[in-house]
Amino acid sequence: MKIGKLYLIPTILGEGTEEKTLPSSVLNAIKDIDIFIVENIRTSRRFIKKMYKEKDIENTIFYSYGKHDKLDLQEDFLPHIYEGKDVGIISEAGVPCVADPGSKIVDFAHQFQVDVVPIVGPSSILLALMASGLNGQNFAFNGYLPIDKKERNHKLKDLEMISKKSGQTQVFMETPYRNLQLFEGILSVCSKTTKLCIASNISLTDEQITSKTLEEWKTEKPNIHKKPTIFLIQA
Repeated sequence: MKIGKLYLIPTILGEGTEEKTLPSSVLNAIKDIDIFIVENIRTSRRFIKKMYKEKDIENTIFYSYGKHDKLDLQEDFLPHIYEGKDVGIISEAGVPCVADPGSKIVDFAHQFQVDVVPIVGPSSILLALMASGLNGQNFAFNGYLPIDKKERNHKLKDLEMISKKSGQTQVFMETPYRNLQLFEGILSVCSKTTKLCIASNISLTDEQITSKTLEEWKTEKPNIHKKPTIFLIQA
């Protein structure tokens, strides 16, 4: 019996970057697949239609796996797979399953011996690391830091200590409207010799990726308010 496969389909990090950042394999997957598990149905429909205007969106099946959605993988995923139909996962931005809840779907697929096919695409985390000049041999992605100022500062001190002991680059992010609060927090608790890379609006025309010591950053306030940004530190 032929069973379907699970395709991990990357999307853009910002408007107008489809041609620059997405390979033809993304278009081929969108053409061939009619069942998608997506983080946001509205934006995913728009993305698919922009990539392939001839797509019959009305007869395309979408399931949402957003933060407030309840996706029954036993009922909404496996029956399609066992009918021999391929299913695609699309994140809200970048590659699925990295800084994204889609990994739970992939884990479920592996439990049932479903082939998982990752497609190359932009990851803001890896692109920032590549361009940072910091240690790319040993790094850790820490997701979002605590919102509470005291807890966040404590976490920053811990990450800096880990980096100092191991040389490991620490990578993290913040909700864009809190970027400057995080920046100020880093300046206030970390050593002036610690290196900080700030990578914002990656792949867009106003992309900016800059690495400096915190002592150097103290003379410059980055323009990162409400811009998707990746932060990297190395002590």
